[in-house]
Amino acid sequence: MDQVTRRIGLEGQFFSLPTGIFLSFGAPEEQRSTLMRVEPSHVDLGKLALLSELTGQVIKGELDAEGGNLRLDQITSARGGCPPLATVLCYGLASSAASTLFGGGWREIAVSAFIGVVLGLFALLLGRSEDASRLSVPLSALAASALATIGGRLLSPVSVYIATLAGLIVLFPGLTFTIAIRDLATRNLVSGTAQLTGAALVFLELGFGVALGSQVGRFFTGAHLSAQADTLPGWSQWIALLVSPVAFAVLLKARTRDIGWIVLAGIVSFAGAREGAALLGPELGGFIGALVLGVGSNLYGRLLDRSSMVPLVPGLLILVPGTVGFGSLSKFLESDVVSGVATAFKMALIAVALVTGLLLSNLVFPPRRTLR
Repeated sequence: MDQVTRRIGLEGQFFSLPTGIFLSFGAPEEQRSTLMRVEPSHVDLGKLALLSELTGQVIKGELDAEGGNLRLDQITSARGGCPPLATVLCYGLASSAASTLFGGGWREIAVSAFIGVVLGLFALLLGRSEDASRLSVPLSALAASALATIGGRLLSPVSVYIATLAGLIVLFPGLTFTIAIRDLATRNLVSGTAQLTGAALVFLELGFGVALGSQVGRFFTGAHLSAQADTLPGWSQWIALLVSPVAFAVLLKARTRDIGWIVLAGIVSFAGAREGAALLGPELGGFIGALVLGVGSNLYGRLLDRSSMVPLVPGLLILVPGTVGFGSLSKFLESDVVSGVATAFKMALIAVALVTGLLLSNLVFPPRRTLR
């Protein structure tokens, strides 16, 4: 926004928060300010890419302000993403792929895929009402936990924990938590605190829903179920690694032309994190994954003159510590405070490692600068 105002001959200052934007125009002695209240929205990589291209055209003088406004209205009013049925199915694909990556067997994959489809239907139905959408997280967690417990009884033996964890993979606020740590690390304290509080609230809602759902599930099964998963061969994880980025690309409404790059970003981040874990340990392995992902995303943006966020966000979703945070909350719910604190510290360490890797990647290979 600063670059756009300078290009069209205005003097402006901007301050952005997750729920509001402050805008001031003019010289300090005659400045006019306004506050825009906004609602946090879901990531739309397709519109993000289009807006990035539009911004570049205006800054480079290829499009005037009036033409830019018309194009902006077209982008924001367009309905992006795939048909609802494809979106619902991708919820199931993301959950089944996550179950494989978490070490689940075919039973866990089946249960988590069914849970993912149900949560996709929940998102579709509850998203039509603003009041209902605010209950989507605890209701989805309740349904996932109950279905995992019932599925564990029907397809026994099933690891209910893996099935629940994989079924909820799309709802984990690991990305929000990582962004919060990044904002705090870059001294954007107000935004970072707001993001951190929002992530903590989602974790608590998930914990409440899972605890209640497990009790509902036990009402039908009559007992607490605990079983070890039958791990699939190693090659199955690479199949899951191909499926997961495609599912996330659809859920994040990426353009078809970008899906191949998103899959490549997922493979690069996963391979980097695995090699990093072998060198530095599992908690710090994400540092290598984020470093490689950040450099690759910046390279993508510089060479193709596109937004580096398109491959960065889905690739980062594979690395973020949302599942670790859920594990910490589960320990607290089981009154295992020591393990809960240790797991929470592990989550924070992973997030800091990811943020450090991303910040370092901007030094190793600087991102695209629109004015250049």
